[in-house]
Amino acid sequence: MSLIMKHTSPPPVADINVTPMVDVMLVLLIIFMVITPMLTKGVSVDMVRTKNPIAMQAADKTDAVIVAVSRDGKSYLGNTQVPADQLTQKVKDLLSNRVDKMVFLRADARAKYDKVVEVVDNLRSAGVDQLGLLTEQIQERRPGVPPATGAAGAPTGQ
Repeated sequence: MSLIMKHTSPPPVADINVTPMVDVMLVLLIIFMVITPMLTKGVSVDMVRTKNPIAMQAADKTDAVIVAVSRDGKSYLGNTQVPADQLTQKVKDLLSNRVDKMVFLRADARAKYDKVVEVVDNLRSAGVDQLGLLTEQIQERRPGVPPATGAAGAPTGQ
């Protein structure tokens, strides 16, 4: 006597398997978290905050010349620290083949004024036609949202 077994397939699953999509999204999230800090050009400085800054899209270009003045008065051309007396020649070399002689300055809010003026003077003597002073916009508080309070209930200063 022979037994004939009938093989039946399992019923189709109507649910969507989201596990592979979640895996891909987590990998993309990690990649963006690692790469995003690297996208900032130049040295990180705490720039001055203003209420009505003027947007300067040219500063975001890859070939933009950006000079930074740090809190301790050091000047940087891109990511490279440059002494203030050598800044004129280096900027002059960068601008020699350009039609627009525009340089952007990112100064730390706590940098000494004389250091910033010294850098501006060096940039002017390098032949810079236009100088863009980069700032950040003050984040306005939304109406109806109470200010953050400290441990004692007093508003925290910014």
